[in-house]
Amino acid sequence: MRALLVDPTAPARLRLGEAPDPEPAPHQALVRTVATSLNSGEIHHVLAESPAGAVLGWDAAGVVERAAADGSGPAAGTPVVTLGWDGAWAELRAVDTDRLGTVPEGADLGAISTIPVAGATALRALRRLGPLLGRRVLVTGATGGTGRYAVQLARRAGAYVVASTGDPRAHGDGLRALGAHEVVTGPEDLTEPVHGIVDMVGGRHLVEGYARLAEHGTLVNVGRAALAPDTFPPGAFSGAPEAHDRALVSFFLLRCTGLDEDLTLLAGLVASGELDAQIAWRGTWDQAADAIDLLVGRRLHGKAVLDLS
Repeated sequence: MRALLVDPTAPARLRLGEAPDPEPAPHQALVRTVATSLNSGEIHHVLAESPAGAVLGWDAAGVVERAAADGSGPAAGTPVVTLGWDGAWAELRAVDTDRLGTVPEGADLGAISTIPVAGATALRALRRLGPLLGRRVLVTGATGGTGRYAVQLARRAGAYVVASTGDPRAHGDGLRALGAHEVVTGPEDLTEPVHGIVDMVGGRHLVEGYARLAEHGTLVNVGRAALAPDTFPPGAFSGAPEAHDRALVSFFLLRCTGLDEDLTLLAGLVASGELDAQIAWRGTWDQAADAIDLLVGRRLHGKAVLDLS
């Protein structure tokens, strides 16, 4: 099969080449990939550390080529969205059926491919905050793929959404169009406490955000875009009155169960137009180096999609 292979000598450390077809385990479906979306985490960390010849990629959408031998998951011919540790940047992918969601017929599989990491992370983080109707929710790093999904999902759930971005003048209108009620530079700009925070940035945003939680508030940290230390002041976690009953939590998406149901739900919302995939760049997989250059330079706000052709 054709695949994007890690090659330290190639532009962006990737080249198109041939790789062995995957051999699915009994609980895995064999999926023919139509499109894949890129994530900053796999570009900044996984790609840089992987050996030559590896086939990477977390997110992909395609069509089931061969159903799982154990009878789980959808039948051959079903359009699906898939999540895994690797293998998305190839024509064929073996996928655990509990990390595979079904997609409505006729949906744009390029848009659907943006869902797995960004959409499912946003959904899981917001669920961790609890009921959102009438609650104030801050989304930091809101111009990234996960942030844009989080803004939309929080608004759908009835939250008062505050979106944080490094350049509100440039991105404010776009974030308000997605559902943000306010757009700020960071947690320090909040005019009153918030009940929940989905943090994609870390560093001072994590520290300052936690200090601005209301009673019973929860901050879910899912990203480290700042690459800065999280230095909390003395007493930040003490039982002082102003720190009463606040929580700081994290999770790792690929350890979560029930992802097949989440991916199916999100695919339906994107296919119907109720969620906007916010594709900022789209091209064929022989243009992968161009997209990676934009991601490395942090010049891409939204998702990058590669159509396999």
